[in-house]
Amino acid sequence: MQGDESANRGEQSEAAEREAAKQRLIAQAEAERVPVEDTTRAVPDRRWRRDQR
Repeated sequence: MQGDESANRGEQSEAAEREAAKQRLIAQAEAERVPVEDTTRAVPDRRWRRDQR
């Protein structure tokens, strides 16, 4: 029976580690997130077409 208990504790600690890692990733992604207002919109540059006519 003791083997089952230690295996269960191992699974619980792995699940806790996965959850902690997930929370760290979410926090890091949130910290690196750039608000939409701060991004520049891509505008096609068609000047080269005028030069080729």
